[in-house]
Amino acid sequence: MLLLALLVSIIPIFGGKLYIQKAQAATYVQQNIPTLFFHGWGGSYHSETQMTTAAKSAGVTDTVVRADVSPKGHVHFVGQLAANAKNPIIQVNYQNNRNGNYYEDGRWAKNVIVALQKQYHFQKMNLVGHSMGNMAIMYYLMANTNDPTLPTLNKQVDIAGHFNGILGMNDAPNQMKLAANGQPIHMDKDYRALLKLRKTYPKQVRVLNIYGDKNDGTHSDGDVSNASSQSLRYLIAKRAQSYTEKKFVGPQAQHSRLHENKAVDKVLIRFLWPQS
Repeated sequence: MLLLALLVSIIPIFGGKLYIQKAQAATYVQQNIPTLFFHGWGGSYHSETQMTTAAKSAGVTDTVVRADVSPKGHVHFVGQLAANAKNPIIQVNYQNNRNGNYYEDGRWAKNVIVALQKQYHFQKMNLVGHSMGNMAIMYYLMANTNDPTLPTLNKQVDIAGHFNGILGMNDAPNQMKLAANGQPIHMDKDYRALLKLRKTYPKQVRVLNIYGDKNDGTHSDGDVSNASSQSLRYLIAKRAQSYTEKKFVGPQAQHSRLHENKAVDKVLIRFLWPQS
């Protein structure tokens, strides 16, 4: 009887301790800063769902809405944000998902940001891109960095970015080389346009550059060479508040699998929403 009484008295204590530890593990910084996800060529908001669902399941936020962008750049929101929403997520969905005009992709990104700001009046934002979504972000920044009416960029995550070429189009495996300072030996026209960011990229931004290596000898994710992804450093690293690269290796590091990779989810969540 004495042993039973001891167990009864101890179990709630341990249970309470376990409950507290679990609650603490799921406590992330709570801010009214939206995070916008931009998908790649041929993709849609479905390409972003693995990552955004992982964030929601982890307890980062309970708010995920969609911004549909028409082929003419008009924005329509599916779902609503509460005025006090914490860490809200916006899945950007380009209905013309094969638009290779990066200037226009950047203008559409601005349309989403302006519409969101007009409706919810936020002052800061995070931007996440996969593949061509990174170019939409970069061309948006190139055109609008000095506009004081737009929200300030807080953090940027680039996944599988083809900043200086795509394999099978204007690049080949192991062809592109980078100098010690990260400058590509050869620059394509889209990258040359982005050189403007070396003087204008906002200095307060923390940047995470994620890329994949299938480990098959091509030093690529199958679609983009590591050198093309890493060429981002030369554009922004000297201006950004911080710049970090993270390489994933193996079959799950393939170009389209990166946005379905649970290990990527963990790195993404830890970077964007550190535990408080």
